[in-house]
Amino acid sequence: MLTVEISNGVTKMTPDLLFSYAGLAAAIGWAVLMVAPRRWSGLNALALWVIPTGLASVYALIVLTRFSDTGGGFGSLSEVAMLMSNDWVLLAGWIHFLAFDLFVGAVMAARMDHAGVGRVVQAPILFATFMLGPIGFLIAGLTELGLRARLFPVHSKSRNGAFNVAS
Repeated sequence: MLTVEISNGVTKMTPDLLFSYAGLAAAIGWAVLMVAPRRWSGLNALALWVIPTGLASVYALIVLTRFSDTGGGFGSLSEVAMLMSNDWVLLAGWIHFLAFDLFVGAVMAARMDHAGVGRVVQAPILFATFMLGPIGFLIAGLTELGLRARLFPVHSKSRNGAFNVAS
């Protein structure tokens, strides 16, 4: 549920409101990666730099202003659970995922473009990166590796010292 706190006529940002804005920004970045032409460098910069940098800035602001009065820590799973029980810290963690997953998706899309992976193949891989981060990254890396292995022949040395090229 989206809530907005209004005090003395001033709208305050709440974790729910920032969650919605961050999700919308990330969704725009992913839509650009999956459907927009890559020949437009401005659109590439949007998904690679602009949106992740904006999300990272919001993340930094939350960390710098909201983490000092929270309990928990990073020493054990129970400390992390305690830390994440604070809505602002949980939001920061979510924005952390959104920023890095989008950045990684944009880098992987550029690498797959360079390796010759078509957009029809890229779209489900990018969707997997959007929804399941590391799994999409793994699929993208394996796809690129498989394509490059097929395109670049393996060299081997024969008994007489000559190099043979396997096709």
